[in-house]
Amino acid sequence: MHRSFAKNFARRILSNGSQTRTVTRPCDVFISHRGIDTKRGVAGLLYNHLTQLNIHPFLDSKNMSPGDKLFQEINNAIRSCKVGVAVFSPHYCDSYFCLHEIATIMEHKKKVIPIFVDIKPSELRVMDNGVYPAKDVQKFNLALEEVKHTVGLTFHSCNGDWSDLITSASNIVMKSLSEVEEEGRKRRDRHKKTPILF
Repeated sequence: MHRSFAKNFARRILSNGSQTRTVTRPCDVFISHRGIDTKRGVAGLLYNHLTQLNIHPFLDSKNMSPGDKLFQEINNAIRSCKVGVAVFSPHYCDSYFCLHEIATIMEHKKKVIPIFVDIKPSELRVMDNGVYPAKDVQKFNLALEEVKHTVGLTFHSCNGDWSDLITSASNIVMKSLSEVEEEGRKRRDRHKKTPILF
């Protein structure tokens, strides 16, 4: 009984494979983080809490599958998001991918909420060791300078209150999403009221 059901189900999937499309909802919040530092800590906890609040966050380890094109998926998620959360940690700037994410978030003029975990904003820097192209180093440095001048949350993992951090960050994200949606609504209303001249 179970075998025949499985065979029929597999046949239907295979025969309809070309017609099946995955519809993914654009993310509300893109969470940029260095996995070795924060995946099981701040980034993972924030992702879970936002999901429980019916907010659609993007976290690479939760939203991507084997075979996905890394840069394509990340760039699409950043383009579609309304708010970016950058979880800076001691090894964040060692990662080309993290630096690419924060630079892309800034290039797309997304609101960024920085969370500094065990690192001060003044300590953020790109190590120019000749590995990255010069234009990327310049882009990364510009993004980090902008972050250094953005108010964020500071957290020390050895003595900080994890629950308080996640609650505070989630509240800031929800407020920011409301502000972005309100600004979008105002922009659409202005566009509707603009007279068409012939």
